[in-house]
Amino acid sequence: MNDMDNTSAPSGDAARGYRALVVDDETALAEVVASYLAREQFTTRIAGNGPDAVTLARELDPDVVVLDLGLPGMDGLEVCRQLRTFSDAYVVMLTARDTEMDTIVGLTVGADDYVTKPFSPRELVARIRAMLRRPRAVPGADVARGNDVAPPRCFGPLRIDVAAREVFLDDEPILLTRTEFDILTALSARPGVVLSRRQLLETVRGEPWIGNDHLVDVHVGHLRRKLGDDPVAPRYVITVRGVGYRMGTSQ
Repeated sequence: MNDMDNTSAPSGDAARGYRALVVDDETALAEVVASYLAREQFTTRIAGNGPDAVTLARELDPDVVVLDLGLPGMDGLEVCRQLRTFSDAYVVMLTARDTEMDTIVGLTVGADDYVTKPFSPRELVARIRAMLRRPRAVPGADVARGNDVAPPRCFGPLRIDVAAREVFLDDEPILLTRTEFDILTALSARPGVVLSRRQLLETVRGEPWIGNDHLVDVHVGHLRRKLGDDPVAPRYVITVRGVGYRMGTSQ
């Protein structure tokens, strides 16, 4: 697995920073992206095909995966599906195609963002940095620091533990991607208050959103399926036509 031997690891304190996996069969492009990330003090690894990407993701436990859609051995969609069975890494999909259906399919399998080739590596890294500014909570960390921890938010059988980044439905854990969890957190913070699609995107990404606001609909649809929320008569994530979404207030 030669592609898996490419490593750029910063020294000193930076070595304890973020880990990135770049997956692309265009070796030159993958190396350019990896080099830009390494300059930003990421520990970076490269895979050139789908099976190697899954294997390396298990070993590396990356914080972010830059994933090409068209890969030999296993395409990017299947790689993303498999990643979501064991990883909550942010996934940025790369594709040479630019159609709404490609975007929807990519986000539906668990990708967090979508970049069309050709693209600026500098802009890609900036978008990754923006995603990673959203904190990745460690269960019990606030307690260990002696800070007060807000109690879980409960909506009937749905329990959202923001501090631990855990969600339970009827006491069964629900595995959400980071973006799905952040959308649910934003909505549940102000039950009954309507948030526009743009507000939701900017809240979860931590920066102004430039792009198609309706991409949030894909994340919401995926979230609803995991919560068993009927899109026709939802209980938890309510659609407000022409505006956005709000959290159901029934307890």
